[in-house]
This record gives sequence, C-alpha cells and structure tokens, in this order.
Amino acid sequence: MLPEISTLKNGLRVATFCYPQFETVSLGIWVNTGSAYEPKELNGISHFVEHMVFKGSKSRNSIEISEAIENVGGHSNAYTSREFTAFYAKMLKDDAEIAIDVIAEMLTSPSFLEEELKKEREVVVQEINQTFDDPSDIIFDYAQEQAFPNQAMGRPILGTKELVRSYGANELRRYMKSNYAASNMIVCAVGNVDHEKFVKMVESRMADVAQKTSFVSEKQIYKGGYFAEKRDNEQAQVVLGFEGVKHGAKDYYPTMLLVSVLGGGMSSRLFKEIREKRGLVYSVYCFSNNHTQSGFLGVSAATDKEQINKMMPVMVDEIKKVCNEKITDEELLRVKTQIKAGILMSLESSSSVAERIARQQLIFGRYIPESEIVEKLEAVTKEDILKAAQKVFATKPTYTLVGNIDGHISYEDICQKLK
Repeated sequence: MLPEISTLKNGLRVATFCYPQFETVSLGIWVNTGSAYEPKELNGISHFVEHMVFKGSKSRNSIEISEAIENVGGHSNAYTSREFTAFYAKMLKDDAEIAIDVIAEMLTSPSFLEEELKKEREVVVQEINQTFDDPSDIIFDYAQEQAFPNQAMGRPILGTKELVRSYGANELRRYMKSNYAASNMIVCAVGNVDHEKFVKMVESRMADVAQKTSFVSEKQIYKGGYFAEKRDNEQAQVVLGFEGVKHGAKDYYPTMLLVSVLGGGMSSRLFKEIREKRGLVYSVYCFSNNHTQSGFLGVSAATDKEQINKMMPVMVDEIKKVCNEKITDEELLRVKTQIKAGILMSLESSSSVAERIARQQLIFGRYIPESEIVEKLEAVTKEDILKAAQKVFATKPTYTLVGNIDGHISYEDICQKLK
C-alpha cells in the first residue's frame, strides 16, 4: 500500500496513509529548513521560530493553543534539526481537524507579541545553557563545528545567546516568508484518516501560503579537525568522526550496514571489543548523520581519563580491521536482519510512518516503499561494505573530547594510527 498524495494549487503537498483499524491520527507539517539554511547572522532563528509559533496565533494565545489539543486528549510537539523543522500532533481520529486547524494557524498567522518574545528568548537561552552544561550533549555540537567549520552546517541548531536575544518579530516574519513556502513544506497524516477530507481541511487553511522560497542554501563541505575542552567531570566524552554520505548516495545502504557492523547494538564489533572484552566503557556506538549534500559518520564513547589511551587504540584498530577485512556471512545476515526488522517495526507507529513519508517527500520528492529499501539492503555485498569503509575512513578525522581529558592521546597520534 502506498500513501495518497495531492498537491494544492500553490504547490503544497498533502499526504495521507490510511490505517482504518486505528483509533488515532498522527499528523503534522514538515518544513525543509533548519540551521543548515541560516546565514551566520541568523544562526538559531529556525529553532526560535519553532518556539515562538506556539506562543500565539491569530485567534489563540499560547494557553489556548495547548488546551485546544490537550482538552480532547491529544498531544503536540515540534523539533528543529539542521535541515528540517516539524510541527506535529497525535489525536483521536475524530479530532484531526482540531489539530490541523491549530498547527496551520500557528504557521500561517503567528502573533509574535513582544511580551512573548521577551519571555521565550530567555527560555531558549536556558536551553542553550542546559546543552552547554551537559558534556554528552555539547560534544556533538563541537564535533559538528570541527567537521564543517565556518559554514551553516557546522553551527549549533540553538544558535548563540547573543543572537537569540537579538531576534524580534520582524526577523522572524522575514525568515518565515523566505523559508516557509509551499514548495518547501508537506502536510502529512497517518492513521484513521480520509484523504479527500483531510486535503480539504488543509486547503481551507493553507491555500494562501506563498509558493516558492527565496533563500539560498550554503554548500556543505566536510573538513575535519580537532577540539578538546577540559572540564572537571568524572568522565571524558569522545567523538571520533569522518566524512559520511549524503542522502541518495550510491554507497548509502552499504554505509548504513557498515555503521551497524561497527557500532550498532550489543552485537557490534566496538561494543564487544571495548565494553564486553575490556570493560573500558559503559556505552560505545557508531552513528551516521546523512544530509542533503554531505554526511558525518562517527563513533561516540565515554570513559574516565585513565582509560582514554586504552580505549582509543582499540577503537582505531576496529576501524582499521573493518577497512581491511571482509565482514563474515554471519555479521552480514545479522545487520541486514536488524535493519529490516527496525523498518518493519516502525510501520506499527503512525508517528514514525508520518515522519518517514514527510522526509522522503522533502528529500527525494517521492515515497520510498519499505519493499524497495529492503531490496536495496539485500543487494549489498560484503565487498560493498568493505569499499564503503575504505572510503569513509580514508577521510580526515574529526576528533573531539570534552571532560576529564588530561593526557589524552593526541590528534596527530590518532591520524598516524589510522594510516
């Protein structure tokens, strides 16, 4: 079964996926914008817009926005990433129109009242402070900045305190006018929903949204580098990263499997070697952030300062092994099964399906059925994974540490060991 997709006259796409057995609907509006599309002087404005649209609209104040959803048992939220901003809700099937009315009005006629701006600036500043105070959180901002220095992709999603405190209604409206256009958005509903009725709900509220965006996105160029920040903590947080792959790249699926082989779960090589055999960490894992023009693949771990110089050589050795030795048939079967199971399990969540439909439409302009994804995964060979590993781990490393890092192995030594 495929989702139904209609396009309004202004170019806004409306997608639904019907599960008639459900009593609920997950719905939302996804926008192809985030910190990667911000000029330097507006860093953090995508995230601030996400906050501020909840603070009041044409016919509702902030309390009325939340009560409209929660009074009927629903819940709503939003997020901002580097390339997406999303506003979503989950409701009982008969209350879907309430949710789309609230969310659409938030995005088409936000009030941006000065008293609310003043309060929310400080709320976001507290969020920035909270992120900075958590080494396990801030390290990913530091790693991203080293991987993509002096460009939008490397700047923090939350922005800086100084910039956030400078944003007023005029800046927010200009940003929404340039980025929140119909061609750059999709409305999606998954669950017990009638497509034609839902399209009419959206059309009556969003037919006047401007058709095209007017912003220019920066290039995303991976560089790599080193950053260390000593803090008086028990542990050291470590991220060792490399240039990953973009969405739709030829080696996208081999890289996905590579990540799982190396650090995807308790059966992965890094977990077994660093935690189970040597007891050097509580958690170690591999991750892959895929973007529209680039990617970042990394290994994350935390340990105390006495163990860093024991852990890092083992981590590097495992990276070198996956570049020089084919994985086993058993490993290949395991990681393919893991990923396929995850895809199929996600179909049981209407929220996950809505997210997948929306992102695929914004990135690729089409829905990619799970059968197609599974087919491409099944086609990946051990040789494909080996080639992907050799390509990724030949790039310049990004080595980032935060915490109790006295005497840690140097960036130069890491580069040398990777050769």
